Amino acid sequence: MPYELSKVFASLPQVERGVSKVLGGDPKGINFLYTNNKSVIIRNIDNPEIADVYTEHAHQVQVAQYAPSGFYIASGDVSGKIRIWDTTQKDHLMKYEYQPFAGVIKDICWSGDSQKVAVAGKGKEIYGAVFQWDTGTSVGSLTGHSKVVNSIAFKPNRPFRVVTGSDDYSCVFFEALPLKFKFTINNHSRFVNCVRYSPDGTKFASAGADGQIFVYDGKDGSQLCGLGGDSAHNGGVYAISWSPDSKHLLSASGDKTVKLWDVEANTAVTTFTMGSDVLDQQLGCLWQKNHLLSISLSGYINYLDKANPSKPLRVLKGHSKSIQSLTVHTCDGRHSIFSGSHDGHINDWIAQTGENDTFAGKGHTNQVSSMAINESNELVSCGMDDTVRFTNLIKKEYNAQDTLKMDTQPKNVAVGPGGYTVVTCIGQIVLLKDKKKIFMIENLDYEPECVAVHPGGVNVAVGGNDSKVHLYSIQGTTLQKDCVLASGHLAEVTAMAYSLDGAALAVCSTNKAITVFTVADGYKEGNSFYGHHAKVLCIAWSPDNQHFATGGMDGLVCIWTLNDRNKIFKIPDTHRLYHISCVAWLDEHTLVTTSHDACVKQWTITFN
Repeated sequence: MPYELSKVFASLPQVERGVSKVLGGDPKGINFLYTNNKSVIIRNIDNPEIADVYTEHAHQVQVAQYAPSGFYIASGDVSGKIRIWDTTQKDHLMKYEYQPFAGVIKDICWSGDSQKVAVAGKGKEIYGAVFQWDTGTSVGSLTGHSKVVNSIAFKPNRPFRVVTGSDDYSCVFFEALPLKFKFTINNHSRFVNCVRYSPDGTKFASAGADGQIFVYDGKDGSQLCGLGGDSAHNGGVYAISWSPDSKHLLSASGDKTVKLWDVEANTAVTTFTMGSDVLDQQLGCLWQKNHLLSISLSGYINYLDKANPSKPLRVLKGHSKSIQSLTVHTCDGRHSIFSGSHDGHINDWIAQTGENDTFAGKGHTNQVSSMAINESNELVSCGMDDTVRFTNLIKKEYNAQDTLKMDTQPKNVAVGPGGYTVVTCIGQIVLLKDKKKIFMIENLDYEPECVAVHPGGVNVAVGGNDSKVHLYSIQGTTLQKDCVLASGHLAEVTAMAYSLDGAALAVCSTNKAITVFTVADGYKEGNSFYGHHAKVLCIAWSPDNQHFATGGMDGLVCIWTLNDRNKIFKIPDTHRLYHISCVAWLDEHTLVTTSHDACVKQWTITFN
């Protein structure tokens, strides 16, 4: 194959305030699982830069859990579909699909022998189900709750038991199998968010929005203790996870702490303080071998440090919302990738390792629509918050002084030499020099969509919704209109880029075509390239100036050869089920792609 997926920088979990987030663990202790939108993310716990993404659900996935055998994963979505799929093959073949009820699946648990699957959530009158994994045959009904069931746990060994926790403030204890209602436990005074059995099956625990955690006998359901006396946390407890030896319990709370409990002694051995911001509320946790993980409301995944409870060993950052903009930068041989998302978040990735971070301070408050890097080593970004920002890549800190407010919403930004920046806004083209507005064109007879500045710095091309490219030249402190490029191959212009040597301008439009103009010949129209099945959204030239990549609504990335329009290869399903939002080249053989799955992917490209 001329292309190979070399790296996946995975999205973060999709989280919601006040709703617990389930993390799944691999029985071998190698991987952990979580969900974001329609994706299930599988990450290596020791090296989380190694990731795999499963995207076969048609609806938003809420939860995924490994079978104790380790061979299968069951994942459930908001429509009530449960998919059971293979973990050993790269293409994750589906074994079975079931729909135990129509409604949101909130939790999944396998029996210890990997034969049965228990699911909980909210259907019409049905709040859970337990069935054989290979036939879908019911093994009893989950009754006894009057509201949505948030959590379900299977006793991992015989005699089997099942326990559930619900918004009706109660837990229900079932004997199995077939499942029989035994009794209701009414200890909590608010929603029960999580129930979990210990790995040895001797105990189970329930955690609630009332800040309490209760521990029970695993076999008969009798109460053993309430952790921490009257309350375990000062806020709702969203998640609990047992240690592999069944002696300790990890709890994650809205009070922005995670606690490690010695269950026998009924004491909190360690309290991990995660911060003071609302986004530091803890919504999920997982104890996997010697790793303690928690999920913050920010979506960040924290690796907790027993030796230093005030500072995590590491924090996995990234995006939890769709990525809308992308640019790359090389400095001292180090490649960096900058990605901007729908929620205003900008991430800085080290391309070689996947290590990443955000800028300090307050950044964009809405979608980051476009980004570029100027000669002064500044990231120039524009967003739906009507601002253009200049952020120093060495300081990596947002600066209010370097933020310009635009009159209308900016859509696209391009930089040129000499401190010039051109921004297309709704109904306007704005010329900036040294971070100041110096000229503006209004009352246009077309709507400017995108902009590109020639590497030489004089020519500016603006793509319009009128199926034309409008050429301007920078003359001191003004933009002067030169000419208009029109062609039968152009429709509404969606993206464009000059080759790095400035010899060619490639223009993408809504009619699926890419048209190339030769700059030296007075922008003479050259080849038009066809191969996409839907609107082309983004384009980037390879540093070799002979190839360029495009991404489209059809989910395809196409790699084109400038002097041979029939020489094309396509990367299908680049970000499966999603269209391609951005493409960029790190070097002649490494392409970066982003999409609405909130993941960043790197591809190794080989030209014949």
